[in-house]
Amino acid sequence: MNDLALSVLDLVPVRDGQTSAQAVASSLDSAVHADRLGYRRYWFAEHHNMPAVASTTPPVLIAAAASRTERIRVGSGGVMLPNHSPLVVAEQFAALEAIAPGRIDLGLGRAPGSDAVITQLLHRSGATSDVERFPDHVTDIIALSSPEGATVRFASGGEYTVHATPAATGSPEVWLLGSSDYSAQLAARFGLPYVFANHFSGEGLERALELYRTQYQPSPQHPEPRTFLTVNVIAAPTAEEAEARALPQLRMMARLRTNRPLVPLETVEQAQADPWDGLAQSLMDAARSKWFVGTGDQVSAELSAFAARFGVDEVMISPVAGSYDGEPRDTAPGRIRTLELLATPARVA
Repeated sequence: MNDLALSVLDLVPVRDGQTSAQAVASSLDSAVHADRLGYRRYWFAEHHNMPAVASTTPPVLIAAAASRTERIRVGSGGVMLPNHSPLVVAEQFAALEAIAPGRIDLGLGRAPGSDAVITQLLHRSGATSDVERFPDHVTDIIALSSPEGATVRFASGGEYTVHATPAATGSPEVWLLGSSDYSAQLAARFGLPYVFANHFSGEGLERALELYRTQYQPSPQHPEPRTFLTVNVIAAPTAEEAEARALPQLRMMARLRTNRPLVPLETVEQAQADPWDGLAQSLMDAARSKWFVGTGDQVSAELSAFAARFGVDEVMISPVAGSYDGEPRDTAPGRIRTLELLATPARVA
């Protein structure tokens, strides 16, 4: 599939000995490289209170990335809507659209992005926790962030118009994110683009895409279904280096699955020096089997085959390459090398 476009999903990883400032600087450096290399979009995830993840506030990171890039679309992958007021989200992304007109994506999800304690803290701060109202909140955001705004009609007969920003000339493009039948069916019903979060586990991918495509109801903005997939990717000059750089993130995934204490990402050397038990290793092996790890040519071929299998013309890669001891802390050579090795001319959007 020579016309396959590539995009980037960034969780702003934090490795051992790295500060949040250095982690953010590293991710913004990666965004600049992705822009220069021709990637289609660069999205930031939303996760909370995780030692190895600094992507807590996508709108802030998007604004920083937008100010440093020129062409690439920047957005959220995604904003976890139950944590936030729909009006606040609409205002944030309307402002982002004003900062970078025509380059803003608003990916929305309905998962909390953290544990029950953080969820309670977010709700104490005024966010809504009504997951059942997710469909209504999606439509509210679309209306509020449009140039026309949204109209509130009172039972008494009066009306009140609300705009996320006073004089919008465009709107962020809204995508629904998910890894379940629910999100696929909702995106189909609303006529919205849909992203399957395949980088989580990959379970249910085929069914979700089938539901989305067969149940799709065309909308004025999107007459045809539109979807892409996310994958974990590492490309390096040699297969051996790629496998080594995969270890830190694989071990973090095993920690999550086995309820071990979460820590900043290890370096490659730290991961190699501390082998785990059979259960953890089996979990790592299972995760690795669904990742794309190898040389640039190997990974490019695998991504093209993967995209062709599921009928998509875009794949969003999460570059999960770990760092070696001694590598700079305000940049990520392994992640940037992944972007460089996969950015062939045929893949420029």
